[in-house]
Amino acid sequence: MKTKNLFLILLAIMAFSTLTIAQADIKEDVDYIQREWGRKKMDVVKSYMDLKEPQATQFWKMYDAYEIERKALGKTRLNLLNDYAMHVGSLSADKANEIAKATLKNNEAYQKLYAKYYGKAKKIIGAVDAAKFIQAEIALQTAINHETQLSIPFIGEMDKAKKTN
Repeated sequence: MKTKNLFLILLAIMAFSTLTIAQADIKEDVDYIQREWGRKKMDVVKSYMDLKEPQATQFWKMYDAYEIERKALGKTRLNLLNDYAMHVGSLSADKANEIAKATLKNNEAYQKLYAKYYGKAKKIIGAVDAAKFIQAEIALQTAINHETQLSIPFIGEMDKAKKTN
């Protein structure tokens, strides 16, 4: 998966990271990115999984259900990033607490999603291929999260920049 599909992964990450999270209305951008990312991501996962029939049909049906739930969590994450971007310059303790708790809840929901769909995948394609699926999903989400974290300022970073200028 690493070399064969690295270009697709990087392309998807670049598309994802170009989202201007500070926009007042990001719904269209989120929908576009999720639609395009979903297509490219599915190609990456299909190539990596290389499943044969009859398991493939059952797996991809399960995968579609997984993607619906993952996209909902992704929208929540993007909304949290947008909320953070809108308040990062004047982040109060209450707002920081609200965003931190919601982010932790979102991260926990991702972990529950992985566990839920690992169990479903294991019943369809066996433990090894189910582990491959979850490994790929976590790797892709980790790459996106890494790129996102590099793109946003840390709390207080903007204040320090203002003081030095």
